[in-house]
Amino acid sequence: VHLVESGGGLVQPGGSLRLSCAFSGFTLDDYAIGWFRQVSENKREALSCISSGEKSYYLDSIRGRFTISGDAAKSTVYMEMNGLKPEDTAVYYCASEVAHYCSGVGNYWGQGTQVTVSS
Repeated sequence: VHLVESGGGLVQPGGSLRLSCAFSGFTLDDYAIGWFRQVSENKREALSCISSGEKSYYLDSIRGRFTISGDAAKSTVYMEMNGLKPEDTAVYYCASEVAHYCSGVGNYWGQGTQVTVSS
């Protein structure tokens, strides 16, 4: 199982980014994939999840701004982030979850990609 995130960077408030998570060694029929962010040393937030049968959003502050999607043929999951705010600054991770359905619990993790929202 291997996951690699990309697409982070520096963006101004109100801007947009699209994060990608390329995965291998499994399919979305096997495990759901979740997006998480580490906002501080002791705080990790579960953001969203996609499986072969569902999409879920865990954090109220991202609803309507972030959209998760997947391309099974490319073994890639995306998270489109619009209306970015300084409080969205964090290291963003994708992870395979512990089951084929969305649970909010990551199992295998990518290396993370930094998102910084600042003027």
